[in-house]
Amino acid sequence: MSSSTAQYRECVSTGQAPTGLLPAMVLGGPPHSGKSVLAYSLTQALRSRKVLHFLLRAYPPDYEGDWFFPDDPWVRHFRVKGARSEAWLPLLRRDVEGRQVPLLVDMGGLPTLAQEGILDACTHTILLTTDLPSHAEWEARMARHGLVLLADLTSELDGANKIVAAEPVLRGTLAGLRRGCCARGPAFEALVELLGELFGPCAEGLRRRHLESAPVELAVDLEALAARLGADPTAWSPAMLPQVLDYLPQGRPLALYGRGPVWLYAAIAAHALPSPFHLFDVRWGWVETPELGRGTIAAGASWKVEAGRVEAPEGTLWTFTLPDRYVDLEVAEALTMPDPPLHGVVLSGKLPQWLWAALARGCDTVWVAVFQPQLHGAVVVRSDDPSRVPPGLVISIGE
Repeated sequence: MSSSTAQYRECVSTGQAPTGLLPAMVLGGPPHSGKSVLAYSLTQALRSRKVLHFLLRAYPPDYEGDWFFPDDPWVRHFRVKGARSEAWLPLLRRDVEGRQVPLLVDMGGLPTLAQEGILDACTHTILLTTDLPSHAEWEARMARHGLVLLADLTSELDGANKIVAAEPVLRGTLAGLRRGCCARGPAFEALVELLGELFGPCAEGLRRRHLESAPVELAVDLEALAARLGADPTAWSPAMLPQVLDYLPQGRPLALYGRGPVWLYAAIAAHALPSPFHLFDVRWGWVETPELGRGTIAAGASWKVEAGRVEAPEGTLWTFTLPDRYVDLEVAEALTMPDPPLHGVVLSGKLPQWLWAALARGCDTVWVAVFQPQLHGAVVVRSDDPSRVPPGLVISIGE
């Protein structure tokens, strides 16, 4: 066991791990080595074991992340292809340095020297390489930044899954890491065990500390809420929304914690009006949803919006885009949203959780819905006409 790993485990065993000691595990390797498949497989396996962590894919052109843009609330996708600049790089490094939970970080296969600086904010690494040259390149890269090597694995499309050595570093082969498949085999299972041992000790303590530090009296843990309502916390259904809103007090200050779809966060944020709403962000901790200004969005602003139509029920479709593919909470006061239409509005795009919540609270229209790609439609999160457009209704949106 490395000294840094031992120091981390000693701290988290007492529930006193400072942010700087929370591990950030980098998955390193060349393009097409299967890192994205491994990352997805690892986060699913850790979640099934209730190990608190976050997955961040931090690279262009496919900068996907577990905290920025959700497919499922804390497993999010964030793409920076076509970004106007690399202004997001120092912001990302700041976010990794300020992490509130353990991280899995996929650097991509071709990081630039500037992007490589993010490694200085990380602690450990898993290598997944395909040949000796790529192994030498990535081993040297991780060594330059002083990362502790947890596992050194070879990726083979048609090879055999096996473990070569279990200590002091896990070595072996992962085979068949193809898109649409999940990693498996003895080396994968051993890797999940190692990550569970590293990440696991802080999970329960961190969750408790996070909830105890909430800035308002009523802090809602979504996992506990699901258990109370008999819902699956990994698969929230829009049909559950009326029950959720009936259970939570309306108009009271609320703080929301845990994994949940964007429409659920948006609905609860609007439910708290006119009181404040806070959510837990793994970059900063508890943040209060900002109040957005209204008016024309200026050229060069942090976001853009295109308007379309929704046929039934009649409404307007707002599709938001981020030219730099990153919007910082510190600029929230400068953000302007269009004046809401008189009828209803569907909100669409790839936005951070706090911004979805802010939009849902700022749209005082007849109804507000949030587009969820997996549902091929938008979930109504707020309605002044529940008999016709009830919360939880899924409005069909064309492909």
